[in-house]
Amino acid sequence: MLLVTGATGNIGRELVRDLDARDAEVRVLVRDRARAAALPPRVERVVGDLDEPASLSPAFAGVDRLFLLTPGIGVAQAANALAAAVEAGVRHVVMVSSIYAAGDPVPPMGVWHRERELLVEASGLAWTILRPGGFMSNALDWTDTIREQGFVLDALGPGRLAPIDVADIAAVAALVLTGDGHAGKTYTLTGDEALTVAEEVALLATATGRDIEVRAVTSPEDVVRSRYPDGAPPALAAAIVEAAELVRADTTGLRTDVVRQLLGRPPRTFADWCDRNADAFR
Repeated sequence: MLLVTGATGNIGRELVRDLDARDAEVRVLVRDRARAAALPPRVERVVGDLDEPASLSPAFAGVDRLFLLTPGIGVAQAANALAAAVEAGVRHVVMVSSIYAAGDPVPPMGVWHRERELLVEASGLAWTILRPGGFMSNALDWTDTIREQGFVLDALGPGRLAPIDVADIAAVAALVLTGDGHAGKTYTLTGDEALTVAEEVALLATATGRDIEVRAVTSPEDVVRSRYPDGAPPALAAAIVEAAELVRADTTGLRTDVVRQLLGRPPRTFADWCDRNADAFR
């Protein structure tokens, strides 16, 4: 039995569909059963909350492998999940972390990710850590300013990132969860193309058939709004500002070939993502 946390999120939805297509035995942990209505019918739903350890036993019973994805900047949910996994006899945990957890020193954006990694490594369970770079779906943060005013805030200037499609992250996770030989491995996952924000916007403009202006940020508040239009908690906001400074200074952009090596195909392109998601910006 495979247990998936975060099953109704961007990565989780793709992962559950992929696992279902492989005829894997899948259970999902959800706080609200209604939110899982769109998942494949044969997937087992169990209601529980990673913030409430006493609610987790039914979800973890009989589970062999765990996909662990926890949101936000805390580590309590990961700790609760790992404790439940150890108690239930789970053998292998696959956790989504972040490319920022690899820094030396670890930058603020990666601190809580690294803390979660350390919990997994100390759990006594076999583990595999996935460290994706920026998600292509982060471009959805631009929908309001594009729809309403036709512009995107650019916090990165000449800096380059090689964004990855969440579907590729899910495909790697499905491979690891259903295969062997991945224990103790940390996989850094990126796309093939290192792009500036302006280049991403140009591809999005082509896909949507509309003009989109790129506006440089003028304040730290703008930097935060470029990723979180409604603002972010202070600790996260500070981490976003520092991460933007690091990316601005990287005019090459980190790329790995891990997706290609594991899946036997190139990562999906940002142009393809734009074509598939163009309606969200119209």
